[in-house]
Order: sequence, then C-alpha cells, then structure tokens
Amino acid sequence: MEALDRRILTHQSDVRDLDGMKAFVERGVTELGRLDAVVANAGICMRQTWDEITPQNFRDTIDINVVGVWNTVMASAPHMIAGGNGGAIVLTSSYAGKKMQPFMIHYTTSKHAITGMTRAFAAELGKHGIRVNSLHPGGVATPMGGGDMMGAIERTNASNPKLAQMGTTFIEPAWGEPEEMADAVAFLLSGEARFITAEHLSVDGGMQYF
Repeated sequence: MEALDRRILTHQSDVRDLDGMKAFVERGVTELGRLDAVVANAGICMRQTWDEITPQNFRDTIDINVVGVWNTVMASAPHMIAGGNGGAIVLTSSYAGKKMQPFMIHYTTSKHAITGMTRAFAAELGKHGIRVNSLHPGGVATPMGGGDMMGAIERTNASNPKLAQMGTTFIEPAWGEPEEMADAVAFLLSGEARFITAEHLSVDGGMQYF
C-alpha cells in the first residue's frame, strides 16, 4: 500500500456486533474521507449430516453468515448514501446459495438467505446509485476448506454416497484459488460492472450444475 501511496486501516471485530461494525466504519470514513465499495465476506462452514447439527451449530451459522452480512451493509450503506457518489456492495454467498450443498443444511440455508438479501438490498439501494451483487464460489483453496474439513467430507459422504458427487466441476482443478475470487469481486466493484446489480456471479467451475 505504501508503494502505491495509499493508506489502509485494519480492525479485528465480530460481524455479529452491529455497534462495533458501525464504530469501525465511522472511523474509516472519518480518516479516509468516503466509502465507495463494501465486501461482506465473513462466514463459517461446518460439514455435518442433518441429525448432527445442534441448535448452537445452526444459530452460529445464521448469526455469522446472515446476520453478520446484514450488519455489514447496515453499518456501511448510510455512509455511501450520505456521500452521494453511489457505490457497489458485494455479498459473499456460495454455490450452496444457488443449488444446495450436501451435509450442510445450516450453511445452505444461510447462503440462500444471502442470495435473497442481495436482491432485496439492490432493489432499495438502487435509487441511491448503489449496486448490490453476490459472489458464489465453489470450493476454494483456503484453510477453511482443508484440514479437518477433508475428514468431515469423507465421513459425511460415506453416510449417503449418492450425494457425494454433487458439486463436481466441469474443469480442473476441482477448486479455485482465493485470487480468482478476488478478481471476480474486483470486477463487480469496478466501473466495468456499472450496469450490473442484483446479480449472482458464480465462480465455481460449473459445479452448481452438476
């Protein structure tokens, strides 16, 4: 950032804390001058069969993946409106937000909610020149998709092998890289996407169709 003569502010918070989110965004706008782009990307994922999901598992998933995204928009949109420059918001959903992902009822529920939330915010914020779109990744090579998750995938797939092939990509490799997701987000935030809103962009190698 210094090489580009830019500044960055960082803050570790919990997206479930609306007041905390508002305070940080307020600080950012005060120090940097304006807010033009927002990416709501926080989320959790647990691989569990339907009867393994506890009330707390379900609650945590909804609170972070849905309420946390709503909090992000609620903390930031008022500043974009006040700035009068329009802007763009990207909400991270998933291929599970268009189709479904086996052995993730709570995750699938949360990501379908984000798909609907995208359309609803796009409709109401459009009059302010603010575009709202969602990103729908498939598998991505991040720590969340590795480690213990690999064992959970094998275990849950064995519980119902018929579902194990859902989400197969048409191309190789079977997962994307974080940089590929970032490229798609950058496009949705850019001027090249200035007439795109309420759209749901898949970056999943075709897995939503198989």
